[in-house]
Amino acid sequence: MKKVIVISTSLRPGSNSDMLADKFVEGAKAAGHDVEKISLVGKNLQFCKGCLACQKLGRCVINDDVNDIMAQVLKADVVVWATPIYYYEMSGQMKTLIDRMNAMYPLDYQFRDVYLLTTAAEDEEHVPQRAVAGLTGWIDCYPKSRLAGTLFCGGVNAARDIEGNAKLQAAYDLGNSIA
Repeated sequence: MKKVIVISTSLRPGSNSDMLADKFVEGAKAAGHDVEKISLVGKNLQFCKGCLACQKLGRCVINDDVNDIMAQVLKADVVVWATPIYYYEMSGQMKTLIDRMNAMYPLDYQFRDVYLLTTAAEDEEHVPQRAVAGLTGWIDCYPKSRLAGTLFCGGVNAARDIEGNAKLQAAYDLGNSIA
């Protein structure tokens, strides 16, 4: 059994990426893993100030929800990010959280496998490439970890457009495949 943290970064009710995240959670739970989903809805995430105090303290000096999220990520075996694609990139709130997780850099971390679930109105295969590259930049700072898988569902724009889409089953299967 692995500890799996799924971070859903969309702030829109009924978001397509959040629905992918929910199916991944279902699949991972069905495989017997301990799964927790963190939604950024209602979370207070401020921008990094670049002070680098976190490198000495092992936590950020900004008093918001990021330190609690980081504590959960550090203890996870698997980290899953779910984001809508905005202008061919990850959501701003996902990027803000990644930047703020700079405090984790000198700390011991448990996660080895990282997954990315993405959705977009555009349907071309290249659409999530910049988001994948951005997340890979974060993963590269944690050399014991790797990008274990990605899943993209294009052609979904309005809330809940993904209902009935085969990519929901693919998200379940991806979560269920965690070994």
